Amino acid sequence: MALAHKFPPPTPVREERRRFQRVKVHLLGRYMLQDQREFPCQVVNMSPGGLAMYAPGIGAVGERVIAYLDHIGRVEGKITRLIDNGFAMTVSATPRKRDKLAAQLTWLANRDILNLPEDRRHDRIIPRNPSGLLTLEGGSKVPCRIIDLSLSGAAVSSTTRPELGTLLMLGRVQARVVRHLEEGFAIEFLHAQLPDTVEDSVTAR
Repeated sequence: MALAHKFPPPTPVREERRRFQRVKVHLLGRYMLQDQREFPCQVVNMSPGGLAMYAPGIGAVGERVIAYLDHIGRVEGKITRLIDNGFAMTVSATPRKRDKLAAQLTWLANRDILNLPEDRRHDRIIPRNPSGLLTLEGGSKVPCRIIDLSLSGAAVSSTTRPELGTLLMLGRVQARVVRHLEEGFAIEFLHAQLPDTVEDSVTAR
């Protein structure tokens, strides 16, 4: 009977709305539907009990979804309703996980109030060696110029312009495209880097 309660029962939508306050967020990520198709997504509002996202692949109401979201990590639940260009879903979580989500969402809401589009705790620098190499999802490699760099991300210029949410590698650092710039695009590292090794890591070939 170990599998009897693999997933906590989803909170009814009306109950979820009463218990949790949703906050407007701008979170990129990827999600997988029950048939294992995977798509990029953008979460537009979220609470510890549910979220709404813009999504190119829309499942059926009641369908199970697993999502991996920037700053949040893995969440799973079921589609509760369809919206324009996306859907709303529950978030199945233990009370401890919901408390953690509430703290993360408070931080994200405060960050947006301060008009910080990404984590600016790390100062940006101009790297000594601006020459980098991008490895795209399909395995193709594209030379790039590193415009500036921090422990949590970088701005780069190249002949390619990946879509928002695209996963790639800069050198040997895993990253995700978070914003398009006039002369390139910004990426956010999936894991914060160390000051002593970040330049060597992003310029590795």
